[in-house]
Amino acid sequence: MSRRSRVRRVRTSLALALGAVLTAPFAFATPAAAADPYTVTPLTFTVRAGGRSCAVDADLYRPDGVDRAHPAPAVLATNGFGGSKSDGSTDAIGKAFAARGYVGLVYSGLGFGRSGCPISLDAPRIDGAAASRLVDFLAGERAADDGTRADFVTQDGEGDPRVGMIGGSYGGAIQLATAAVDHRVDALVPMITWHDLAYALDPNDDTAAARTVPGAFKWQWTNGFYLLGEGQTLLAPSLDPSRINSLTCLHFVTDACETVRTLNSGSYPAARTKALLDYARGVSPVSYLSEVRTPTLLVQGQADSLFNLNEATATYRTLTARGVPAKLIWQSWGHSGGMTDPAAGELDLSQGNLETSYVGRRILAWFDRYLHRRTGTDTGPAVAYYRDWVADPDDTYATAPEVPALSRTLYFSGDGRLVGDRADVTAGSRTYRNGPLPSSHSESSLAGLIGLPDPEPYDTAGTYLGWTSEPLSGPVEVAGAPEATLRVSSPRAERVQDSGNAADKLVLFAKLYDVAPDGTKTLVHRLVAPVRVADVTKSFTVTLPGIVHRYEKGHRLRFVVAASDDAYFGNRGVKPVTVSSTPQDTGVLRLPVVGG
Repeated sequence: MSRRSRVRRVRTSLALALGAVLTAPFAFATPAAAADPYTVTPLTFTVRAGGRSCAVDADLYRPDGVDRAHPAPAVLATNGFGGSKSDGSTDAIGKAFAARGYVGLVYSGLGFGRSGCPISLDAPRIDGAAASRLVDFLAGERAADDGTRADFVTQDGEGDPRVGMIGGSYGGAIQLATAAVDHRVDALVPMITWHDLAYALDPNDDTAAARTVPGAFKWQWTNGFYLLGEGQTLLAPSLDPSRINSLTCLHFVTDACETVRTLNSGSYPAARTKALLDYARGVSPVSYLSEVRTPTLLVQGQADSLFNLNEATATYRTLTARGVPAKLIWQSWGHSGGMTDPAAGELDLSQGNLETSYVGRRILAWFDRYLHRRTGTDTGPAVAYYRDWVADPDDTYATAPEVPALSRTLYFSGDGRLVGDRADVTAGSRTYRNGPLPSSHSESSLAGLIGLPDPEPYDTAGTYLGWTSEPLSGPVEVAGAPEATLRVSSPRAERVQDSGNAADKLVLFAKLYDVAPDGTKTLVHRLVAPVRVADVTKSFTVTLPGIVHRYEKGHRLRFVVAASDDAYFGNRGVKPVTVSSTPQDTGVLRLPVVGG
């Protein structure tokens, strides 16, 4: 089956799944009460953004007792991709924080719900500019279209309201985009969102080449989003006419459609590659974090093949390097399976358990510190991460003063062993080859979310190489992103890698299994590291997706390099790969081991 056929086969199910699921998890339930302790007023704003006039559909949540003489800080929020202010995931944010005394302003993002203009992927100069006009409203500087004004929001100065933002996924990146163009925003809580869309949708985990060489197209996730956006005419009747861009790119800005078409083509000539990377990064925090000054609490999910832990870690490191107050939490759930059923004790947004969950308390403390300006509030440790092997819900989070560093090194032996001492490496070479169809499986990106079965991860003999450790003498806890340095030989790839089309470069997939004593293999959260090798004549370093995992006593670590993965586009043409090892020259695996 061709790549295009595979894409067509899943288009409908992907679009439906994304529309139903991606917005649902970000619901905060209002605490039970005899009556809602706030009033809700629907509002419309007409704003200029990206050279267009856009209608923004919003709801204003005003707590009882809040008025000009008794102002309160505000919380601004918008929807996840495909949602709106009215879905059960977005309006609940307004309810939750209004019930806790904050003024809430919840709106439909541009291109969604009843808001106008095409979808522009949280671009700072478009989506961020539109959100900034809503901050003007909270500052009392402008009225809604019906003349409503907000004169009951705490002000830090003339035209400067006390306002924070919270939300997940698409509603997470908008916070950073807004803070980049409007320094009046006082606190951010972006959840399970991206740092670099080029990495998220076309990842290349070759550390040195990732900035210039495209990766392996994450076709299932990307086409699901694209089809959901382009399908808005059917999914959301009576659209604002300003949401139509053109007949060939209905509901996205043109650059977004061109980027998806380039990815689906499977071809990366230099000019198109540069345009793809420039656009994807231009609408990503990676390109504008230098403009963000707002204290930021980043919450990222371990179970997330869309936006993995490395995304929030990169944002955290960038902000803290500039002296911006930032903290990082790796919670259990993300976009991948189990998203709507958090583990015991985890923040369950559908239940609104802010006060009784670790992440919820951290969010409340963050707003308490930066919106209520209670400087004595403890906002928690720099880094915290959920441990699924701890049974006590009150003790599932470990903390650290910084992101755990790489601390243990293992070596790839020529006979397929993974050894702890270079002197134990056996000299040898082994080869695998890819075929015309994918021969490895990590995940079906949306299967778990829509209740469909997803086969266990597998690799087909002859299409991968693996290195396996001896049984562990004690448990090993890993928290962070493992790294592997490899050197491979592929004469066929070498002959075509300088063709001028990046699609001719070698593609491989690295991953780390946990092998139980009975032989059962677990690919932690089904995460893999796609790599498009810039130059097969040189060694390269692969940064794997971050994990938090305990390898139990008696278990073995298994590192695998595979020729393909059916969740991604792979090699163009057959490219056999050989990996050789000697004690003096072999690949290494480095792990961020914690807890001894």
